[in-house]
Parts: sequence; C-alpha cells; structure tokens
Amino acid sequence: MINKTIRKNRKLLIVDDERDILVLLKKVLSKKCVCNVAITESIKEAQELINTWKPEVVLTDIVLPESDGLQLLDYVTKTDPTISCIVMTGYGTIEMAVNALKIGAYDFFEKPFDNDKISRVVKRALERTRLLRENHHLRQKILTNCKKTTFIGESQALQQAIDHLVRFGQSDATVLIRGQSGTGKEIAAQTIHLASKRADRKMVTVNCPALPEHILESELFGYCKGAFTGADLDKNGLFLEAEGSTILLDEIGDIPISLQTKLLRVLQEKEIQPLGQTKTLKIDVRVLASTNQNLEEKITCGSFREDLYYRLNVMSVVLPSLCEMKEDIPLLAYHFLKKYEAEYQRNNMSLSTETINYLINRHWPGNVREFQNCLNRAVLLAPNDVLTPKNFLEDPTPYSTHTLSTYNSSSLHNLPYKDAKLQLLSDFTISYLGTLLQEQNGNVSAAARKSGMGRQAFQRLMRKYYLQSESFR
Repeated sequence: MINKTIRKNRKLLIVDDERDILVLLKKVLSKKCVCNVAITESIKEAQELINTWKPEVVLTDIVLPESDGLQLLDYVTKTDPTISCIVMTGYGTIEMAVNALKIGAYDFFEKPFDNDKISRVVKRALERTRLLRENHHLRQKILTNCKKTTFIGESQALQQAIDHLVRFGQSDATVLIRGQSGTGKEIAAQTIHLASKRADRKMVTVNCPALPEHILESELFGYCKGAFTGADLDKNGLFLEAEGSTILLDEIGDIPISLQTKLLRVLQEKEIQPLGQTKTLKIDVRVLASTNQNLEEKITCGSFREDLYYRLNVMSVVLPSLCEMKEDIPLLAYHFLKKYEAEYQRNNMSLSTETINYLINRHWPGNVREFQNCLNRAVLLAPNDVLTPKNFLEDPTPYSTHTLSTYNSSSLHNLPYKDAKLQLLSDFTISYLGTLLQEQNGNVSAAARKSGMGRQAFQRLMRKYYLQSESFR
C-alpha cells in the first residue's frame, strides 16, 4: 500500500467554467483520491499552474470560454507528456472527446458523472503519472551510470567494485575476478580493459571449460603445420591474437593441471610456445582471469596449482551478488524492461509497485543473469502493459520449485548463519504463500484454510512480504 502522506503530495488540477462543479469535484476527489487539488476557470491560469505547480493529473472540461480543452490538452502533451489528462464533456460534444483521446487524453467523462467512477479513473491516472515519472528518473540514472561502465546500479557494494575495476585498469597487473555465477564477471573484465591503455584494441575472451583439453591448448598457444594430424597450416593462438591487448581466461578454475603449468610460464616469462615449435615467442598481453569457484579449496585437494594461483591473484575483486545490492533492483528492472520492450515492440510498459517489491524480496541464485531472463520472459508473455508479480510466477521455475532448489545453494553458504537462515525463511514463505494464492486464484480465505492458518495471520504474512491477492487473480 502506498503511504497516504506520499499520496497526499500528489497534485490534481481541475479546469472548468462552472464554479459549482469545481467546488464539488475538489471536495470529492481530494478526499477519495487523497491528493492536493487546485481549481481554475481559466486556461491561461491552468497553463501557469502546469508550469509552476506541476500536477500529476489535469481534469478539464472540453468547452471553456477562452478556448477549448483540446488546446489545453495539446499544451499539456508538449509541456510534460507524463501528465495524465482527463476531459469532461457535456451533451453533444462526444465527438470532441473521442478526438481528445486520439491526441493523447487518458480518458473522458460525460456530464453529469458518477463520483465513484471518476474517482477510480483519477486514481489510476495518478498512478500512471507516478510510474511514468519514476521510470524517467530511473532512465536518467541509467544514462549517467552507463558513462562509466556497462554495470547498472548505484549500491555501495557495486560502486566500490566498479571503483576497484577502474583503478585496476590503470595498471598492467594480472587481475583475478571472483563472484557467483551471473554477477557480471565478463563485464568486469571489459571495465578493466576499457579503463586501460589497451582499450583501443579488442579484448579476447576464452571460455576455458567450453573446450576439451587438447583443443584448448592449441587455441591458446597456436600450432605449427604438422604439429598433429589435421594441422595443415600454421595457426596463431589466442594469446597472439590478443597481442597488445587483454585476454580474459573465463572460469579459470576449470583449466586442466597440464595447461596450468604452461599458463604459469606465460605469466612468469611473458612468452608462449606454439605446439610443434621449439622456440618461444615473446608476447605483450595483459591477463585477466575469472572464476565462481573456491580456488583455495581446489589447491587443498590438488586440482589447482598454488603457484599459478598467486600469479593470477596479483590483484583481485569480488563482485557482489544481487542479494547484496537489492537497492539496485528497480534500476535493473527498468533497464531490462526497456531493452525487451524495444526488442519485442511493446510500448509504454511499466512495473507496478507490488512488482518492484516482489522482485526486491525474491531470491535470485542466478543473480543478474537470472533476473534478466525473468524480465525477458515477462515482457514477452505479459498480456497487459503493467507487469505484476503474477507475470513472474508463470516463470518456468515457479515459486515453490525455485525456492526449494536453493536450499543447498552455495550462495547461502557465503552468508553468515543468521543472514542465510533469514534469507531461506523469507524465500520459503514467499514461495509457500505465492503458490497457495496462485492455486486459489487470489482467494485469501481459501488459501488460509489450506495452509491451516487463520485469515488474519495469513494476511499479516502477505503484508510483510508485499504480496497482493489481486496479483494472483
């Protein structure tokens, strides 16, 4: 529920040449819509109020002494397109009202009107403007953020990581980038590269676990003609391709022991030896490595060389997980919403307040990658322009299975016991309530009975985790 103090700060401007209607509407709508109301009989004064008072909604008669409501509507559209404009019309001016809708009016009413109906439409118009202005604000933040890096977010944890990455770019030292799956390790490497003196050359990325050992070696170091069956020509490896630039060894923890020895020589001597060649070649390549694994444990069990670890870990950065930067979720949500809105040619999509709260409170073991995939699917399949939590409950990984699958997630093991316990309890409760509400089509009484809880206790949990029954109907 939106705080009434916040709602009281919302502004409604009413324009009509009949004083009695102005007074009646002000009395009714200020109470029913919980907003500040300004009234005027003049288009000129209305234009001044739009510029100085900046209302969220303008409710105007379509026939006015100086001109007509269409002129005011045109002025509103050009001055501030986020303002929602509603027109009122008397008998015989329906055609004008239809024209008003065509040029941008949010809705229209015939006089005399029903107080409850007009109140509902004004409430929706206030919410529409709030969403449009909030989205505009988030968009400006994203544009500012993108000037420094392709990471999206303003949380302290992310900004600290970005600051380290940019500073590392000023050095030529090897950097080990660590973080859970889906936290943006390749973007981190790009940030380092773009902040370096090598930024004018393309960075080369190697997905270490994607290639078998014998192919990975030839891809990294290259080979000479006749080095093995099928080697009909000389081939430069990826290290030579990255000459003068940067190479990212993605998921370095999966590289075989035999290649670790050869990679150690590259880092120590700055030279490579292509397969089938007796001479070594000097290279000028900056090496970055990334992993989501615990390399210290791998050293203990003998699957990763300790000397290579120290060669890679000259400088290191740990990227924050999404649960460590939840305040960035609205920014990310808007960023991906606009990305897929354009991709799927869907216009004027938005996120309800309940949806933002749901996204903030949901657990994301796949981090930003999982978050992006969910927004992608929701935008593509949502039947309406406003995304609700229900659009995400239809995800192939529903609440119940999604949350239960995270019980043994290593991401929880990275948290202190108390925080991990709270996270797990939160995930389970949201999953449990959401699944019951979905099964009962949003019927709280039926969901409470099935859970064995009283309705009030069930509703308290719903309020705690920002679940709205309307989202499941």
